[in-house]
Amino acid sequence: MNEYADIDQYIAMFPEDTRTILETIRATIRREAPGAEEAIRYGIPTFRLGGRNLVHFAAFKDHTGFFPTPSGIEKFSRELSPYTTSKGTVQFPNGTPVPYDLIAKIVRFRAGESMSMRAKNRKKPKEQS
Repeated sequence: MNEYADIDQYIAMFPEDTRTILETIRATIRREAPGAEEAIRYGIPTFRLGGRNLVHFAAFKDHTGFFPTPSGIEKFSRELSPYTTSKGTVQFPNGTPVPYDLIAKIVRFRAGESMSMRAKNRKKPKEQS
């Protein structure tokens, strides 16, 4: 697995058409989850929110992968049905339009889910007796 310093370095290694797709996905995620931080996790571009992985994306030989976790795949299973999916991944084949509006919807859902989990995990102050 290659190690990249940041998402810019990851994207720079691809041909222009692939870079355009990756940059558009990145901009979509930034727009829908403005508080998310960029990182490289598992060797691919990742956005993190509230200390947790929000979504990942990556380019492959025959497709662009988007990794919104199992909950993102499950929630949008109907809209994702034209694509190959697995437990936490969707593949957008090269040569077909990438559904950026759907990616935006999934990122909004994941951001809401992440913030909800964060709120639930916050410890309430102990009551004084």
